[in-house]
This record gives sequence, C-alpha cells and structure tokens, in this order.
Amino acid sequence: QPALRKALEKNFIHQSMSIIVEDAIKKATDVREKVCEWRSPEQLKELLDLELRDGAESESEILQRFKDAIRYSVKTTHPRFFNQLYAGMDPYSMVASFIIEALKPSLYTYEVAPVFTLVEEAVLKKMMELIGWKDGGDGIFNAGGSMSNMYAVNLARYRCCPDIKENGLSAAPHLVMFTSQECHYSISKAAALLGIATRTLLSGAVPFMVNATAGTTVLGAFDPIDEIADICEKHNLWLHVDACWGGAALVSSKHKHLLKGIHRADSVAWNPHKMLMACLQCSAFMVRDKTSLLQRCHSARASYLFQQDKFYDVSYDTGDKSVQCSRKPDAFKIWLMWKALGSRELEQRVDRALAMARYLAQEIKQREGFRLLMEPEYANICFWYIPPSLRNLPDGPELWGKLHKVAPVIKERMMKKGSMMVGYQPHGEKANFFRMIIISPQVSRQDMDFVLDEIHNLGKDL
Repeated sequence: QPALRKALEKNFIHQSMSIIVEDAIKKATDVREKVCEWRSPEQLKELLDLELRDGAESESEILQRFKDAIRYSVKTTHPRFFNQLYAGMDPYSMVASFIIEALKPSLYTYEVAPVFTLVEEAVLKKMMELIGWKDGGDGIFNAGGSMSNMYAVNLARYRCCPDIKENGLSAAPHLVMFTSQECHYSISKAAALLGIATRTLLSGAVPFMVNATAGTTVLGAFDPIDEIADICEKHNLWLHVDACWGGAALVSSKHKHLLKGIHRADSVAWNPHKMLMACLQCSAFMVRDKTSLLQRCHSARASYLFQQDKFYDVSYDTGDKSVQCSRKPDAFKIWLMWKALGSRELEQRVDRALAMARYLAQEIKQREGFRLLMEPEYANICFWYIPPSLRNLPDGPELWGKLHKVAPVIKERMMKKGSMMVGYQPHGEKANFFRMIIISPQVSRQDMDFVLDEIHNLGKDL
C-alpha cells in the first residue's frame, strides 16, 4: 500500500494526531476559545478550495486542509455549545473511535469482528438490565435513533402481520399506530417509509403499535409509560419507548423514576451519544422478545456471509438482524468509556447535568427580561428573552409578534461572534423561544450565568 507506506515514512499520521490534540481537542474544549468562526457558504468555499483535481497536493498543503477543516467547524465539544442533544467530549470514547477507524471493522459476522461482536453483546446486556428486563432480550446498535425507531415500527408491523415480509402491504389490513404530537419526527418518517399513512384514522383500521417518548426533543418531556403500557397490554399493542434522549436517566437512582414502567415496553431506543456523551454515532435498539423476532423480521440469509456450517457458533453472526450490511462497532465507544468511568461516574454526569438545568431555570425566573416556558423535567431549558423595549407591552398579539423576531436575531449575533451556541424554535402557537440543552460535565454555574448575560448583551438593543 504505497499511500500508507508513504504516510508512515513521512510521519504524516503523527503530525496529524498532534494537530488533532492541539486544535480539535485542547482548543475546542477551551472556554476562552470561540465555539465557531462563522463564514457564509460562499466565503467557506473560497477558504477551503473544495475542488478535486487530477494531481496530488503536497503534504504541507494537506496538513493545512486538515487545520482549516478543524478551524471552521463548529466545536460541539466546547463548554458553551448548548445547541443540540449532544455535547462535550469523553476522551475514552474518542480513543475508542480512533481504534475503530484504524482497524476498519464491520459488524456482521463473528469471524471478521470477534472482539466487537462480544463487546456489543455485553453493552446491550447491561442496558437491558437497566431497563429492567431481568430475563434479557435482543438488540443491535445501528446508525442513529431514527433508525432505531424505524426498527420498532417494522418489528411491530411484522409481529402483527408477518406475511408482509414476503407478500407486501397487500397482505395486511390498513394499519395505524399511535404517538403524541411531541414525538420525534423519525416516527412519521418511519411510517412513510413503511407504507403506513401519517395522518389517517379510518374506520376498520387495525391498531398495531403505540410509541411513547421518554425525553422529547424540544421540551424534554416524558410520556407516562406505565399508564400507556396498561392500555397496550389490554389491546395487545406493541409498546415502543423512544428513550434516545431520556434513556440516560436510567443510570441515575435519583432520576430513573422519569422512565417508570419502561420494563413493560416491547422495544426501547436509547442513544448513549446524547446525555452519556459517547462519540457519535452510538445508538442502541433493544427488544424484550427472545424468540429471534429481530432476526426473523430482517433476515435475508445472504449465503456469502451467513453460512450455517461454519466452524464456530454462528449465533454470534449478528448481521442478519440489521437492515444494514456494513455496520460500525459503535458499542465499543460506550463500552470503553463505561469501563474507564464506571456506572457511578456516569450517574454523577447525569445528576450534574440536571442540577445545572435546575440552576439555570431558577436564574431565569429571577432575572428581569427572562421568562421560563415551563419547569424543566430533564435537561431542556426553554425560555424567552424580552428586550427592554418590549417589557412594558401587555401579553397579546403585539408582544408575541415582536418577540417572535427576537431569538433569530440574537442567534445570528452569537454565531457571528462565536461566543456560544443555543438553539431556538417556535412551538405550536408559541413565539420563538430559546431551547438550551445541558450535558457536558465541564459546564459550571458561571457558564449558566454567562449565557444569560450574553443573551441580554446581544439583544438589549432590539
């Protein structure tokens, strides 16, 4: 492999790792540095020189491309990145990601990924114990929570109408599933992909599934799983719990009550890359079923991979349970981190994040010009900033119409300044408000105070 040999001889990999450590780790997690250096798409195209040419560039040019990619990327590991449902950096998970990329494994058969096959099995077993499935179950890691939710819909449909796999939708009645309006949009996407109408309730339709959300994307709300499970058991409906965001509360003795009843679910989606801070992607889908339903639903029995006369136990060839073929061993990212920290440290991370969320909520209620949308259940803090010019207006269409324009302007200013990142959105008829997500253990009360001060400074003239 001349390219690899050349890179090793010229020390390119070592130089690259030094840049990663300095620019993508040390600087990116330093609160004194910017969260981002904003550039428009047109400016960024000029800076990056994206064109691919016939000739090779020099090593020094490649290293500069490397530095530029880091420089102009958003530093999602920065202590003041509060924009998404992931943040912070865990060094053990990051190293696990490096190992995965260096070894280039794919999880479908034990023979090509023996270590990672066993790691995935161990992580799923631990997660199922936390859910409360004492007798275990089945599961698989996949490419994100949206994929996990699609798996849930597909399995629930297959259990209801197994003939669909071979005979198509014509073999089934008109199927409907139930979910709240606060569910993740991937539920609607899964319905559309699998031929289930997203907005119909027809006479004679057959219900087959209920989706409950444990930690909604915007408000961080938790559906009452126990009460929903009562109805599902009464009517023999598949109960799926989308705990992609809120599943981390299961590691906390103080907060696991938020998911009371989750042990009664037929399937659970849980993303360790969110609150637990594993590197992206790290997403688990688990089912309580132990009759190989996952395998039967998804298997295609590719003879070049899943031969039944191999010299080892072929039950460890897990790839036919997945709708993917090539699949990264993402469980290794949470496994190595869990080994390094232990369950107690993970519990402390969750507890600290939620404590910071409570502190911020209290500060918002005490500060002039800030209004809390609702008391937080989890780590989502939703609030309005009301500039001085609007504070004497009574509640009504004029106030909310003008307030709707405030958050987008403040967001633009914070992005161009690079001081922090906080998301915003409307919700139903509610005007645009800020949605701040707290995850990283690096975050302090001083950071919470900074956020509120900065929002005021960026918006006080509006």
